Amino acid sequence: MTGYTVPMKLRFYLLFSFFTLLFLFYPGDSEYFHIFAYNRNLFEKTRKETAPHLEPLPVLKSNTAPQISAEGVYILDLPSFTPIFEKNARVRMLPASTTKIITALVTIDLYKPEDVITVKRVMDEGQLMGLIPNEKITVENLIYGILVHSGNDAAYAIADAYGYEKFIELMNEKAASLHMKDTKFRNPAGLDEFDHYSTPYDLALASRALLEHPILKKTVAIKEITIADVDYKYFHVLSNVNKLLGEIQGIGGLKTGYTENAGENLISFYKHDGHQYIIVLLKSLDRFHDTRNVVSWIEANVDYIPLQ
Repeated sequence: MTGYTVPMKLRFYLLFSFFTLLFLFYPGDSEYFHIFAYNRNLFEKTRKETAPHLEPLPVLKSNTAPQISAEGVYILDLPSFTPIFEKNARVRMLPASTTKIITALVTIDLYKPEDVITVKRVMDEGQLMGLIPNEKITVENLIYGILVHSGNDAAYAIADAYGYEKFIELMNEKAASLHMKDTKFRNPAGLDEFDHYSTPYDLALASRALLEHPILKKTVAIKEITIADVDYKYFHVLSNVNKLLGEIQGIGGLKTGYTENAGENLISFYKHDGHQYIIVLLKSLDRFHDTRNVVSWIEANVDYIPLQ
């Protein structure tokens, strides 16, 4: 019996394949070897080095100050967080309902917008959205109540649902995490209370944090909205306290506040000519008139130096 012999045709293909592979991958002067060896960047993902983006810095065209009655003021360019005017910026004052900025930030940390809360008690002091005892309502709609209508009952409903004292602790922890060193909260609505205070500078920090959250940023710019409980038994028409929404182009919210002791407070998010500003006014005699004057002052007196 004779042994098996590889057919001539098959032998040819085997030898051809062997020498082809040797030609391609032998580390000699192969053209293909040189392509791979000396041009590895063609075969590897490379990370492009990009120069850091530097925001243009605001500069004042004159030393003219805005004509305003507010006792506490902090006006800044938002992207660079550069102040362009300040007055008593680190002095502790009563924040009133600007407190609800932190209330909203803690709420969004704790809950999903679709979560449902049962109203345990109805707050009947100050600005109210009209919640009903035992009403079941989503967190999203309570946030509208807090930031659009400035409802004290909405703020208390959320704090009560989590545990009132625990919620206040989280508010102060949130303030500390934002480096609000001259701030302390005793209630979620901003009612006047001993040891409840903040400063224009600290509230600017809180406002920046709110604007970094897409849902909250969108909410503070809503002029009016009608919301309901989960069973559509109760409907609440919510109107923004900020009269400047829709009146001054570029104003996109942010939060009002008022008590007799705090005076008129208003924090505004303002966009003009591609630039963004936060305007914090505390203890004003007329917050809307003051803000109009600030907007006119910004348009007339603020310029920018590009850094690139």
